[in-house]
Parts: sequence; structure tokens; C-alpha cells
Amino acid sequence: MPQDEAVIGCTGKVLIGTRGSAGPGEILVRVRGGSETFLAWSEDPLPPGATVLVIESRGSRAVGVIEWADPLDALGGGAADAC
Repeated sequence: MPQDEAVIGCTGKVLIGTRGSAGPGEILVRVRGGSETFLAWSEDPLPPGATVLVIESRGSRAVGVIEWADPLDALGGGAADAC
């Protein structure tokens, strides 16, 4: 399955919690001028509402993610949500 390189490095929000090695969840990512959903795999379970960073593409509609805290939030401003 072809990888979706455009989504790597984007941030998103968890819609359906991930379950770590037990299974994927679902995330919403702002990419390509719109919002798209992806199946999301993570090493550790992540709850709905968590912010994530896409670190790998696992095919056209599946990605690997990690929990993400924007370092610019500590400075009083955050980065844009879109990629």
C-alpha cells in the first residue's frame, strides 16, 4: 500500500482512543487544506482528545503517532494546526 508522506510531521486530535498494541484508534489531522481522518497506532494507549504527532505512514489511511505537547505553548503561542 502506498505511504502518505504528506501527513508525517502533522499534529492531530484523537477521536477514538488508541489501545497501544491491542489496536488502533482514529485521529483527525488538518492536512492538504482540509481535515482528514486516519487509523492511528501508538505504543501506549492514548485517550480521546489527546494531541498527537504523526511519526510514520503505515499506508494510505493508517499512521503511527506519539502523544504531543507543543513546545511553543510554554512561550504563550502555539504552532498552527495545519500541515
